[in-house]
Amino acid sequence: MKILNTPISKSDLIKSSENFIDDHAIKGVVDVKRELLAVDSPMHCDCEQLFLENGSEQVDLWGINLYLDSDDIDDLVEFDSMINIRPAQGNRSRSVEDPEIQAKIKSIVSKWLI
Repeated sequence: MKILNTPISKSDLIKSSENFIDDHAIKGVVDVKRELLAVDSPMHCDCEQLFLENGSEQVDLWGINLYLDSDDIDDLVEFDSMINIRPAQGNRSRSVEDPEIQAKIKSIVSKWLI
């Protein structure tokens, strides 16, 4: 589990990941304010905790699954995590319901996964 500090190729991420949820899928968390991506944890809350310990705010953190065998950003990113359930922020499901936040997450993922 790590917060990426340099962009990484999907193939290198596949080689280095230890916590696959499928053949080529891993969990990740995006900090939409700091534009950072944490990857490769057994549970989304583990990446969330790593971010919190490193100065992020919980309201900025969104859980995703990354399907690393896809080249299409819409298939690469799945917005599904228990950490996304936030009634106080208007997000009442495991998905990221706000299209603007979804777009921001995709942009951040594209920045870190090359």
